[in-house]
Amino acid sequence: MRAWGEPAERIEAAALIVTELVTNAVQHTSTRRIRCRLLRSAEGVRICVWNRGRARIPAPASPADSAGLPVGRVPAAADLEGDKALGRLSEDGRGLLLVDALAARWGTRAALAGRLVWADL
Repeated sequence: MRAWGEPAERIEAAALIVTELVTNAVQHTSTRRIRCRLLRSAEGVRICVWNRGRARIPAPASPADSAGLPVGRVPAAADLEGDKALGRLSEDGRGLLLVDALAARWGTRAALAGRLVWADL
């Protein structure tokens, strides 16, 4: 991305998004075959992470669903009370919230064998 003349902030955002999407693919698929590709266009950069798992892979929950909080909302103190809230705010499960915050848009689709997740910067 440096060779494309992209600003440092966009490169850092892309690195975080790639890390989150590849981590999800590693954790939630049975394959070791994961492909990451960055595509450049007039609109910006598209990050694509594709896995070729043999099992059907469920689509990731929407960012709001994965945390139980509306998109863009920082958890308030009341959200941290009780065992149920602690489960919602555990270490895992925040990757797509981060992707949602950094990307202009992102999505997922089933591939012939596996799943493609993409994010636009």
